[in-house]
Amino acid sequence: MVLKVYISGMSGNKEVKKRQQRVLMILDSKNIQYEVIDITEPGREADKEFMQNKSTSNGATVSDPEPRHALPPQLFNEEDYCGDYDAFDLANEIDTLEQFLKVAAADITAVTNTQIELKQENGEGNDNGGENKENESTEHNKEDENAEKPEV
Repeated sequence: MVLKVYISGMSGNKEVKKRQQRVLMILDSKNIQYEVIDITEPGREADKEFMQNKSTSNGATVSDPEPRHALPPQLFNEEDYCGDYDAFDLANEIDTLEQFLKVAAADITAVTNTQIELKQENGEGNDNGGENKENESTEHNKEDENAEKPEV
């Protein structure tokens, strides 16, 4: 499945431009593959109509709190609507972006395994060594306490 980000390359609204840039930057930083669809390009009228008809959130902005039509950026996974900028931003903040974008679990697992391997290579892996050392030192302290107390 292909993630599609609908944008407007000729938007005069600075907030829309910033939102589009932020969405693309976050997707790039998380190595999530996507296709950009610029609804302002010639021949993209059908894509623009699709975005406006299938979007359930209009992407309200400060300057346009109740837009008549959906404003970019709008995100779809193939033809499944994911959400607008506000929903995307919230999903990113609460670390549920992969579920929000309906990205395959295999992709998430691959990244997670890679991150684990990198941590282990850097000596950051949790091999329960710290936990065992803590238990050992507690046991040694108990033995020391018993050895120091004279029997009555």
